[in-house]
Amino acid sequence: MVAVHHRTADVGGLTVFYREAGPADAPVLLLLHGYPTSSHMFRHLIPALAGPYRVIAPDHIGFGRSSAPGTAEFAYTFDALADVTRGLLDRLGVHRYAMYVQDYGAPIGWRLALASPGAVLGVVSQNGNAYEEGFVPEFWEAVWAYGADRSPANEARMRPALGREAVEWQYTHGVPDPSLIDPDAWEHDLALLARPGVDRAQLALFADYSGNRALYPAVQEWLRSSRVPVLAVWGRNDEIFAAAGAEAFRRDAPGAEVILLDGGHFLLESHGDEVAAAVLGFRDRLPGARDGG
Repeated sequence: MVAVHHRTADVGGLTVFYREAGPADAPVLLLLHGYPTSSHMFRHLIPALAGPYRVIAPDHIGFGRSSAPGTAEFAYTFDALADVTRGLLDRLGVHRYAMYVQDYGAPIGWRLALASPGAVLGVVSQNGNAYEEGFVPEFWEAVWAYGADRSPANEARMRPALGREAVEWQYTHGVPDPSLIDPDAWEHDLALLARPGVDRAQLALFADYSGNRALYPAVQEWLRSSRVPVLAVWGRNDEIFAAAGAEAFRRDAPGAEVILLDGGHFLLESHGDEVAAAVLGFRDRLPGARDGG
């Protein structure tokens, strides 16, 4: 069995929980999770990748087992989450890395790349958006409305996203055989979402999400200028981030590899072996990979 370490680090007075596995001198792969989950979503992927990679998977603040301060103590924005992630990498002495981004992990990863363009050796995007084409309009209309106006009426439209039906749907939609999906995945998320004050933190992030779109031109320019290798491995039936968002990487990332699998938003739950194989193959495309992190 692969040894997976479950650790915490103090970053600016906040406790960041993270999972880590693999040799210290292997290329670092930073795994950045989405909503409403945590590094728990990578529980099967980490052992499959450890060895060729040193894998580091943190829980964002307000998620999983990391600190979840109230909104009066912490500004829940994607800028702030990226700052904490950068602080964790500094604490761990990680200066170069590839990143695997999914959902919320994408705008966090894009901020890391724009702040330190040369630090990122490669990008694996698994249903992690960087293009307007990726948005499914019917899903996002309420999010854009709440970002523009945090009225009680718009908040009421967003609150169901915190509930059981919506969380379970994110795991099962677009999956041809939902019996493959372990229900413990969404039960784990729901238990941690139920912590006091987490609802307000998540609502703040819903409202802030609109601002991520303004980063896309800079991210696309970074992809063109850096020529960083890109693998987009996507659940093609995702009704949150459409497969067109995966195909769009071809415009700006020379040689981008796009793999569309018959799954949904949380592709690792149904197609973990296929994703792991693709990410293992991606290692050889990383510049200077043998020099470690």
